[in-house]
Amino acid sequence: MEEPQDFSTDKQPVVEPTAAASNTAHVATDAARIAELETLLAQARQEATDNWSKYLRERADVENIRKRQERVLADRIQQQKKALLHKLLGVVDNVERALVYQDTLDRQGLQQALRMVQWQMNEVMRSEGLQPVATVGETFNPYVHEAVEAVQDSDKPEGTIVEEVLKGYTLGDETLRPARVKVSMGGK
Repeated sequence: MEEPQDFSTDKQPVVEPTAAASNTAHVATDAARIAELETLLAQARQEATDNWSKYLRERADVENIRKRQERVLADRIQQQKKALLHKLLGVVDNVERALVYQDTLDRQGLQQALRMVQWQMNEVMRSEGLQPVATVGETFNPYVHEAVEAVQDSDKPEGTIVEEVLKGYTLGDETLRPARVKVSMGGK
């Protein structure tokens, strides 16, 4: 015989207490984890904002330093120009004086005035570090000499400078203008 089945609606499904507690605990830990992650996200966003602000300040500081250095360099260049021009004004003044008295000076007096102006100009250039390049009798050096002509000269060995066409100058270790010279090809 079969047992009668009870189909009454008074019965509710049986929920095991451990599963319900586990589900509630799981939801609670998820909520706590979400809250923790939201806090970390907010901190990371604040840190990113702070870093961006620091970056912008540092970038502005670097730009200000660059501009200040450019101003200092421009001022230094201006001061050096003024000092050089001040020295050259003395030479220009002497040339103007010589021109004023050119009609009253004889040939020898005018030559003497020109030699004095040349000496004064050489002194100004020397004080600025400008040095003339040695030429006649020296061995040709392509770093400081520019050969404009090769001449046959039985008295001079090959590669020796026999004539200076245009004076050359060095400024420190740099060649400002190479000396234009005629170079011996030796005797043939």
